[in-house]
Amino acid sequence: MSIEITVTPDEGDNYCGNDGARVTTGRLRWPGGEVPCVLGRGGVRADKREGDGATPVGRFPLRRVLWRADRLAPPETGLPLHPIAEQDGWCDAPEDPAYNRPVNRPYPASHEEMWRDDHVYDVVVVMGHNDDPVVPGMGSAVFLHLVRPDRAPTAGCVALAPDDMLRLLKDCGPGSALSVAGPNGR
Repeated sequence: MSIEITVTPDEGDNYCGNDGARVTTGRLRWPGGEVPCVLGRGGVRADKREGDGATPVGRFPLRRVLWRADRLAPPETGLPLHPIAEQDGWCDAPEDPAYNRPVNRPYPASHEEMWRDDHVYDVVVVMGHNDDPVVPGMGSAVFLHLVRPDRAPTAGCVALAPDDMLRLLKDCGPGSALSVAGPNGR
């Protein structure tokens, strides 16, 4: 089933957690529910750039779901599913021809490791940000993934609690998209 998902930054979307760190939060809504989410440490920006830590504003198709088959069963979803392997990476080097694309590790250019010791990438939804076409420097590896236990901000992704992610994925299918609103809902 195709659904529209919206992410709206919270009013006054910054607050200080117990450790004094700045945390950016929002609400993720779809026809089946509404849940809290964590956004990028750089806030929400329409002019996303590599390394700014911002979650990009826009509408992004959901391409596929990656998951750690050694940690959990395949999520129930209508989106294409692909298990994450130990050698999987995602290039984040703007000057590299594989920028914002999956790569096999070891890889000579800078890249994100998809096989992580923490549980953040146990379930990852690849969003269609800067992929059609890829423009060097406009941001890479912008995913929908799982939150850290302390709900710390992401490097520009949208993060959900594991149960919320699995609930959302049950409703997703081909044609589903996630829209991130700018500050003040724009």
